Amino acid sequence: MKKLLFFLFLSTFSFAQNVDRKYIDLSQTEDGISIAVSDGNYFIKFINEKIIETIFVPKGEKNNAISNAVILSTKIKNLTFYSESNSIDCYPSFGTFKIRIQKSPFKISYINNGVEILSEKDGYVKQKHIPLESVRENIKVDSIEMLRFNISTDEVLYGGGARALGMNRRGNKLALYNRAHYGYETHAELMNFCIPLVLSSKLYAVHFDNSAIGYLDLDSKKNNTLSYETISGRKTYQVIVGDSWADLLKNYTDLTGKQPLPPRWAFGNFASRFGYHSQQEVENTIQKFEDEKIPVDAIILDLYWFGKTIQGTMGNLDWDKDNFPNPERMMTNLNAKGVKTILITEPFILTTSSKWQETVDKNVLATTKNGIPATWNFYFGNTGIIDIFKSEGKVWFWDVYKRLINQGIQGIWGDLGEPEVFPSEVITAGGNADEIHNIYGNNWAKLIAEGYQKDFPNIRPFILMRSGYSGSQRYGMIPWSGDVNRSWGGLQSQMEIALQMGMQGMSYMHSDLGGFAGANLDDELYVRWLQYGVFNPIFRPHAQEEVASEPIYRSDWAKKLAKQAIELRYQLLPYNYNLAFENSQTGKPLMRPLFFEEPNNKELLLKSDGYLWGNDFLIYPVTEKGQKTKEIYFPKSANWYDFYTGKKYEGGSTQIVDLKENEIPTFVRGGSFIPMSKLMQNTQNYSLNNFDVHFYFDEFNEKTKLNLYNDDGVTPNCFENSKYEKFDFKSKYKNQILNLKIEYDRAFLNTESKKVNVIIHGFDKKPSSIILNQKRIKKSKYKFENNLIIISLDCELDLTHEIEIKR
Repeated sequence: MKKLLFFLFLSTFSFAQNVDRKYIDLSQTEDGISIAVSDGNYFIKFINEKIIETIFVPKGEKNNAISNAVILSTKIKNLTFYSESNSIDCYPSFGTFKIRIQKSPFKISYINNGVEILSEKDGYVKQKHIPLESVRENIKVDSIEMLRFNISTDEVLYGGGARALGMNRRGNKLALYNRAHYGYETHAELMNFCIPLVLSSKLYAVHFDNSAIGYLDLDSKKNNTLSYETISGRKTYQVIVGDSWADLLKNYTDLTGKQPLPPRWAFGNFASRFGYHSQQEVENTIQKFEDEKIPVDAIILDLYWFGKTIQGTMGNLDWDKDNFPNPERMMTNLNAKGVKTILITEPFILTTSSKWQETVDKNVLATTKNGIPATWNFYFGNTGIIDIFKSEGKVWFWDVYKRLINQGIQGIWGDLGEPEVFPSEVITAGGNADEIHNIYGNNWAKLIAEGYQKDFPNIRPFILMRSGYSGSQRYGMIPWSGDVNRSWGGLQSQMEIALQMGMQGMSYMHSDLGGFAGANLDDELYVRWLQYGVFNPIFRPHAQEEVASEPIYRSDWAKKLAKQAIELRYQLLPYNYNLAFENSQTGKPLMRPLFFEEPNNKELLLKSDGYLWGNDFLIYPVTEKGQKTKEIYFPKSANWYDFYTGKKYEGGSTQIVDLKENEIPTFVRGGSFIPMSKLMQNTQNYSLNNFDVHFYFDEFNEKTKLNLYNDDGVTPNCFENSKYEKFDFKSKYKNQILNLKIEYDRAFLNTESKKVNVIIHGFDKKPSSIILNQKRIKKSKYKFENNLIIISLDCELDLTHEIEIKR
């Protein structure tokens, strides 16, 4: 039996090679190694001790050094070589990640901690293109270029962008062609974000660094093969390893960029629909939010801001003054109330739009091979598209945005950026349509982000977009999951999509809360979706206008429960903003799969019905109509408290919990600190001058801490420029004594003290004593009720407060 297993192992990892590729020699270069083989050259670089970049350049081709995804340029130059008769190992003098070159039969392997995690199967090959049926009309080439790899039989694969396929995407061949899927529900093979990244349960990732359209084949033939297929372009990939999921994602976002911290108002509630037809509608809507005392921070205007009709007006990119007679005054008044205005824009300029001739005259548009503006028909009319890859297009488009920002808009929505319809024969300055299709949205976000840096350097941009690429997060792109159906099936796919995209660097993936497509009026669905949205990166109800997306226009029952959800969203602002800061520094997603907590638990590798919101919340959305109970698995790393009742659940257990209409199952990690703010109408009224911090006592969790970050919520790079404030909360439990320490520093606000209400959960009896800063406090100075201890502190600047509680 052992001999048979050994033979199978060799069959997988040694014999399946490109027998025509012959090793010639290996030499060290200034930044890595070069390997000459019979049909080309490999160039291999250790970007750092956990990232190896491999480039193959076939004979007769030149290396294209330009990456649209990678920004990390550090390269390790001091490499160690270990040679045997038929192989050469190469690795840095530190670290555990190395590459092995086998001479005959030629083979490249990637080895981490002494274990082969991946190897080239036949590496670069060309073969006849057999298109997937779903993209037969989009990917039209005779031959395809491929990079193929051996993978092990038992690994689970993630990645490939936004899809609804189940968490394990192994067994699928995925088209890499950004395209909208209108009205999808539980299954969507192709969507707006196609990212050429594969992550493995073995804690490594492979990023294919080429923007042209193609495919990712995640072992669809069930022969332990991972394949990247493309019509053209770079034969470049990076293999990334990590010691944990958090470490792997840090390394990937080091490679492709971290998401900058969004403005704080982005974590509030949005009023949005397709769409508001007039200035009066906008003003009435916000007034109704105020009258109902439902918090709101922004309103989004769909395409009626520039035209009275859906068709024929796209590309006007200027106010329809009949219906919006004084937009500057409207936005000034809204901003005075703390409400930001966001406008939809599209890259398509219809031949019937008011800007058509201007874009032709200024050489703004993509062209045919003859150099004239390319035009084609789609739903909205006969159109051209802005060439954002040439200077004329970039300058013209940014000038549109600059004018609108100066008028008062504070957020930009880029829609249809897949692009929605983009014929292969269209030519841009960056290449033909098929070469740049998947990076159009990425470069559009880049154009806006760089425009802000140049002309509005003191404002954090808000860039909402439906399409992107590897690394789009570094431009501050806020992605959403497209035109999901307004149905329970549509809701059920959202956790998977958000969790997968968070693992691929796009941590702000969210959905149109309540669902977008269709005229389904289902208040239960609406409420459950919004309750889930409380624990999403962005809280933005949005829908086609047949059924209202705003809670103010729903039934009294739905409005009441939606208001509770929105109020909780605002109370959690300190926690949520802290998550966003953590993401900007580490790349760790806001929504995290449960296997982040237990990477060796095979059952969790496929699970997406529950997830972690940051480190300390465990969330299980309600995704079925009329559902009465929910099965909950509690990760074994901690005990968990019901956020609403205080009931404690043992980590590692599975329980059936009863559901309530006004909440979804929400649990807090034992030992955690949860900061919460007072209620407000919008984030304009936010501060940490007076807030609550809830501590969930767990005698089995001896030491815990929270570093709570805060800044002005507006200015870029506050942390880098030391313009922030910080609270440090620490707990220690030993010998029946709980010690809490609270430190405050980095004052950036004009205040002499902070009021912090410390609320301690989980004490089953009144404490025998409480000592504050070495002085025993009277029982009248704190409250004990319902197993809660409540202590109010005035925290002076740069002063440490210590609380000692004896059980």
